[in-house]
Amino acid sequence: MTDGTTWLAAPQPITFGGYYVVLARGLSTEELADRLAATVLYDTKHIASAVGEHTGASLLELMDDTYGDSSDGIGLRLGRAGDWTYAVAYGGWQGEFGPLTPVSRDGAHVCLLEYEEENGKPVPPHFAYFHDGRLLSACNLHLDASWGYQGVDGDLATAARLQELLTAAGLPDPERDRREVHRTALGIVEEFFGLSLPEDAIVSGTLPAVLLEPA
Repeated sequence: MTDGTTWLAAPQPITFGGYYVVLARGLSTEELADRLAATVLYDTKHIASAVGEHTGASLLELMDDTYGDSSDGIGLRLGRAGDWTYAVAYGGWQGEFGPLTPVSRDGAHVCLLEYEEENGKPVPPHFAYFHDGRLLSACNLHLDASWGYQGVDGDLATAARLQELLTAAGLPDPERDRREVHRTALGIVEEFFGLSLPEDAIVSGTLPAVLLEPA
């Protein structure tokens, strides 16, 4: 078990379907949940409703009981690791969150790690980092040119420094296994931004949870 992010490159590291993880510095877990609820792409405003402490499995069971199928709702488990708070999404989160730029308002640092692993298109894993309402860097973690990506986007200085580290690691490399590229890219992003994400707490622990529900 690790406190980094490279474990996310394993098959189904959190639950079936991939992962949607948001890390924030400068926000409490409650503030992070509330700001994420505000980005949900429905016509109705959503709020974060606390449902107690849960493992990943027990939160999905609760969502099955609440919605009939966990994929018909969105839940978050919340925690803290060092300077970072984090939110891990469960249920039907795929494509349901809008841009996270406003989540980083008022000086917050926000990092998105996302992978729709079971999407048949297929969609590559994605990383984005925001600060104070601005995108600093974003890239496709397979480091290929698919899905509109060509290298690292974002703030010129930050994106260029991150691109230099990825290039120094030999990426992109179409001959390398994509999962290994995914893991390597996660490791570089982790070190560059000092990210911390506890595998043990998320995979097998119990954490405070919320459901994102209509206000």
